[in-house]
Amino acid sequence: MQTISFARGIPAPGLLPVAELADCARAAIERDGPTILNYGAAGGYAPLRGWIADRHGVDPDRVVLTNGSLQGLAFLAGELVPKGRVLVETPTYDRPLKLLAELGADVHGIPLDDEGLDVGALEAELDAASASFLYTIPTFQNPTGRTLSEERRRRLIDVARERNLLVVEDDPYGLVRFEGDAPPTLFELAGGEGVVYGSSFSKTIAPGARVGYLVLPDHLAQAVTASATATYITPSLVGEAAVYEFVRRGLLETNLVRVRDGLQARRDSMLEALERHFGAGARWSRPEGGYFVWLELSGETDARELLGRAEAVGVTFVPGVDFGGPPNSLRLAFSFVDADAVAEGISRLASVVPTAAAVELAQ
Repeated sequence: MQTISFARGIPAPGLLPVAELADCARAAIERDGPTILNYGAAGGYAPLRGWIADRHGVDPDRVVLTNGSLQGLAFLAGELVPKGRVLVETPTYDRPLKLLAELGADVHGIPLDDEGLDVGALEAELDAASASFLYTIPTFQNPTGRTLSEERRRRLIDVARERNLLVVEDDPYGLVRFEGDAPPTLFELAGGEGVVYGSSFSKTIAPGARVGYLVLPDHLAQAVTASATATYITPSLVGEAAVYEFVRRGLLETNLVRVRDGLQARRDSMLEALERHFGAGARWSRPEGGYFVWLELSGETDARELLGRAEAVGVTFVPGVDFGGPPNSLRLAFSFVDADAVAEGISRLASVVPTAAAVELAQ
């Protein structure tokens, strides 16, 4: 029996633009090989920095390219953590939590609901003490798939201005929207001030290209670039140049159509299967894009114990406690397997959840 993985938040192989990116890489090397095959600027490949700067309406000096967005966050956190405590969503992406723990950060969680970050709870936390920064994934959040409402986004920016709170907006999934209207980013609402914007091409082109970026205030851009220089001298200029060729040719937009269509079919299959097999016996998010659904089972369920039973029937997931969630929660990534496998995986999962079995019997 082949294992169906809901644990891997990565694109399915069929969603990767292999031929197009190979052609772009060859063209980039043929056009600019002496530059990209040598040491270069630690801030990244200048043409791509310029393209990103134009999209965000900033000077290219404010854009720093890194080997994936997580590395950019690591450089940034290294600058900011010693200056105070850090606020994060609860639950949130586990890798930044591990990173912050390694830096010795004093991390405090702000709860989420179906509209995203609870801004009232954020204000209460700031009443208790100031913070160095807030790390947030406001759009199709990892792990919950939830999106911060526009009303809360505006209120969050107002609070951040009033309290002099730096907001770090991690937005790798924002362009992977299947339905609904996209709200403005926090960076846009703030007019590019007081918000660090981070993203990557991992979800829109290919994670193996290892091209992420930060849009920073000038002083932080200089500090992050210095950290990059000390760490690796030069980022992956070949990957950055291939990505630039990809976007220069207008392939990003056509690739996004493929990615969105493929992921929407998987998302739809997961939501339909959850409704069929779990019904009112559980709660789950209904994301309009991204990679993830957040599932909360009956209160007595221990997702870590459930994982062992699920693996025995050939399905995997990540327990919610790994992200700071409650014991009865789990993250389901629908991005890696096709729609039919998604439906089969949810059926297998339901077979080892007593409350789901009860729903099936009742039907």
